[in-house]
Amino acid sequence: MSHIFARHCHASPPTAVGGDGCYLMDSTGKRYLDGSGGAAVSCLGHSDPAVTEAVKSQMDSLAFAHTGFFTSEPAERLADLLIANAPGDLDKVYLVSGGSEATEAAIKLARQYWVEKGEPKRSRLIARKQSYHGNTIGALSAGGNEWRRQQFGPLLLDVSHIDPCNAYRLQQDGESAEDYGLRAAQALEDEVLRLGPETVMAFMAEPVVGATAGALTPAPGYFKRIREICDRYGVLLILDEVMCGMGRTGSLFACEQDGIAPDVVCIAKGLGAGYQPIGAMLCTSDIFSTIADGSGFFQHGHTYLGHPAAAAAGHAVVSAILDRDLVSRVNTQGDLLMQQLEQRFGQHPNVGDIRGRGLFRGIELVADRATKDPFDPNRGVAAKIKKAAFEEGLICYPMSGTIDGRRGDHVLLAPPFIIDDAQIDELVDKLDRAISKVI
Repeated sequence: MSHIFARHCHASPPTAVGGDGCYLMDSTGKRYLDGSGGAAVSCLGHSDPAVTEAVKSQMDSLAFAHTGFFTSEPAERLADLLIANAPGDLDKVYLVSGGSEATEAAIKLARQYWVEKGEPKRSRLIARKQSYHGNTIGALSAGGNEWRRQQFGPLLLDVSHIDPCNAYRLQQDGESAEDYGLRAAQALEDEVLRLGPETVMAFMAEPVVGATAGALTPAPGYFKRIREICDRYGVLLILDEVMCGMGRTGSLFACEQDGIAPDVVCIAKGLGAGYQPIGAMLCTSDIFSTIADGSGFFQHGHTYLGHPAAAAAGHAVVSAILDRDLVSRVNTQGDLLMQQLEQRFGQHPNVGDIRGRGLFRGIELVADRATKDPFDPNRGVAAKIKKAAFEEGLICYPMSGTIDGRRGDHVLLAPPFIIDDAQIDELVDKLDRAISKVI
């Protein structure tokens, strides 16, 4: 009997023993096409020699040095590379071990920033319904998925949640995409004014919503209007690119496609590509200077901040994305994947929407295409598709609760950037068979 406390107490998953490009292998020799990169993590696949060599080399020279005493060369190199390619005035990098740590750090930094600026009343955070920002207390508080929050409600912070920008569900008949984007963004200004601008410290959002909404993209002009509202009322804009960043949607930082830059951005997953656990929070020089010229100390930290081996992996991954021009490949292969999905599922009676950017695509499943009514949650459609796909040898990321945390089902796809045309065909074929088995 295993002593591992597994994600599901009654599941007995196979044992992964190897990786080969876009495939994982279990102990029986079965191969699985990784159609979701795990959870949008494995952007370079599972056997990139440059990244593994970078980690090995770093371990041979220096495995660990606590950042309370030292910096390290790989951490400095990674920070320089990220800032050289970051949008706007982002200037400082806080290296952590994963996405939840990055978003938690961002929330705490926003609070300390306003305290040190002499505006301690600014303590309110605004986020969006059906968002996901992590599983630590602050991050879960910011998240807007009710199923994930429900049992932990008494522990969570008081965070406001406005409606998401979801054209498929919320755009009105006769309303243009641009008009809907402006109307959706107006919800932020309305909430800022309801709370009182002097009390609001930050707004947090995913540029493209991943796990809880299935590659949900913003309407045209939405984030430009969000940026304007934040600037008008002095609210910090925190973008969570943990899942959608690092080239996944067709630009190194997802927000670049919306023509904006945040005050703080959080990255992880694709930053380490699964080769090491690493995340990062990037902030502007203004935010950093406020802390530096004030207390001089960000009252936060973890043991493995800036871990040298993890930073070496991160530098190798980002270098690979840039030097191999993989962002262009994401766009090319992403267009092909979208074309294949539309050809196969575009007229499917139970497919309501196919969406996303780059190699970050989502399929929203419905019981009735005309009315957009979801399946009965008791059918467990998403879970059954995940199981059927896995039996077919496909790893994908189906989730339930797409609409409100309970109703709705979607499948999220986020394959490695190295996926080729034949593997895209294989992904779509296997997904088709899995969906057909379930519905």
